[in-house]
Amino acid sequence: MRELAQTVAATTIVLVAIFAGTSFAQVLKQVANGSFPASVMFQVLGLNMLDGLSTLLLLAGFVGVLWSLGRMYRESEMHVLSSSGMGPSGLLRPVAILAVLLAILVGVVAMWLGPWAARTSDSLVAAANRSVIAAGLDAGRFTELPGRGGIIFVDNLSRDGSLLGNTFIATERDSTDGTRRLKVVTGKHGQLYQESDGDGRFLALYDGWQYEMPLGADNWRKMKYERNDTSLSNIQSDDNDEDPAHSLTTMQLFAVDNGDARAELAWRTIAPAMMLVLIMLAVPLSRQQPREARSARLIIALLVFYLYYLLLALCRSQLIKGKWHHSTPMWIVCILVFGLGVWLFRNQYAIRKPKVVKATKAVAR
Repeated sequence: MRELAQTVAATTIVLVAIFAGTSFAQVLKQVANGSFPASVMFQVLGLNMLDGLSTLLLLAGFVGVLWSLGRMYRESEMHVLSSSGMGPSGLLRPVAILAVLLAILVGVVAMWLGPWAARTSDSLVAAANRSVIAAGLDAGRFTELPGRGGIIFVDNLSRDGSLLGNTFIATERDSTDGTRRLKVVTGKHGQLYQESDGDGRFLALYDGWQYEMPLGADNWRKMKYERNDTSLSNIQSDDNDEDPAHSLTTMQLFAVDNGDARAELAWRTIAPAMMLVLIMLAVPLSRQQPREARSARLIIALLVFYLYYLLLALCRSQLIKGKWHHSTPMWIVCILVFGLGVWLFRNQYAIRKPKVVKATKAVAR
């Protein structure tokens, strides 16, 4: 148990470090695209790692058990234990205990912690995008107007970035007659607001002046206003990560009847079973000869993991498309793969029913 637990924990740490690097690159890409501001980058990164922890635990448990038992086989520890009277049941007992504990942990992450992290990340990004700080503005300095080709200056901002003090905006544009016009807008205060769909962002200025000045001409125009709205850069959504059902709680998924909700619910409920199936596969796949290369079994095991995960992902896609309306095919795949693991274990350890040989009368005599 100690050997298995330590190896699984070490494998989890390594996989989390790898996943953190790839997630950080993805978060930086989203910040550069304007999906959310850099101020919430590290919070979103941490929540994304919690969200992906269920898949990481599946792979960590599988590789950890495979690596731990494989090392014991290579160093002949398993042969010593077998000669000391430890049979197949003695090997399965600690593995089964670890598998149950990991399955419970995966179930907690898949059912509760992952969806909570996704909801928290979405609300954090939405709150940040309601701030002018998300549009790249900063108090006390001239800043390029996001997406408008001008500059803006704000002398002070509220803590949440939604309210502005004295504001100065200057933009240039071409008029219909081909002349270049400079537009200057000043306001005593302002605020940021969004469209009803949450995408478009606008800056509303109050109690100020607007100047329109054609360059190279003297026909300037000056106008006093009570309110003047200016468009800022829109929020760039990341279409590849949009999955509304993933942010719903497990109880809410039971009440929603569509393909996305059915697929998400099936994936969450089957995650603990996936953990048990993978560890059952890891036990026979870890058995090797003392001089056998450790990479050979590891490559085979990773291919098995990939095929198993791919089959479940294909079943999930059929649920999303509405071609299937229940998760029975996913459970059938799990049962078949679990049966494959049991069959490999029985054959490698030669677990057979004892044959009863009836003595003939001649033998009895």
